[in-house]
Amino acid sequence: MSTNMQPSPVANLSAVRVPVKLAARLEPFDSYWQAPADVESGYKSFNAYYRANYLPHIPENRDAKILVISCGPGYLVDLLAKSGYRNVLGIDSDGGKVEHATRRGLNCEVAEVFPFLSAHQSGEYDCIIPEQELNHLTLDETITFLQMCRHALRPGGKVIVYAMNGANPLVGSENLAHNIDHFYNVTEYSIGQILELGGFQNIKPFGLKLYVFWTNPLNYVGLAVTSVLELAMRVIFKMYGKNVTILAKKIAAVAERPATT
Repeated sequence: MSTNMQPSPVANLSAVRVPVKLAARLEPFDSYWQAPADVESGYKSFNAYYRANYLPHIPENRDAKILVISCGPGYLVDLLAKSGYRNVLGIDSDGGKVEHATRRGLNCEVAEVFPFLSAHQSGEYDCIIPEQELNHLTLDETITFLQMCRHALRPGGKVIVYAMNGANPLVGSENLAHNIDHFYNVTEYSIGQILELGGFQNIKPFGLKLYVFWTNPLNYVGLAVTSVLELAMRVIFKMYGKNVTILAKKIAAVAERPATT
């Protein structure tokens, strides 16, 4: 994807204005807010969700150094460990959530995201994945966060991010309005703009699948209904001259740090 914008080079972090305090007041970005009330039950369900949506985009090398931000109880860290990844660290600003992860022997620690990234050297990670939606940051905070991720990644390293999809006319407005700590929605185009402003290239947006629980018969009903609805919405957008292809509730993207910055 290209929007003909030039990324701001970040040779070092001194050029980046790091926020002292995040704008989100109730659900800050550097902690995970989507775990079920029964935290332990989430390991199984989120394992299936992340396996379907994230695992295909993560580097195949099991020795890749991976940072999971806003890891909460360690759902993604747990899946990566079970998938053979040996060099994964999760961070979350909420010690109570991290305690669930450490009790399971997962490599997670308490840390706030901006100070953590500021303290680490350039090119340290092969892949960075925030488990929280980008839109828990303001746009300015998001771009700063992505610039810091780019600095922390090795050249060619990947970031995998996601946010609420504003293109879906059924849930787009509600996604933004139902939480005071949701500061914006994205589309497949605008998530690319944000990543490009963060200095990334080879940006590939994709929709996150909700119905990935294949042992549940109702999963297939939900999959069929949403597939029909999304097809109808694509046709309607086309009639209005809009080439919108990703209409999932949440939209993600994988992007690379350029080799020369």
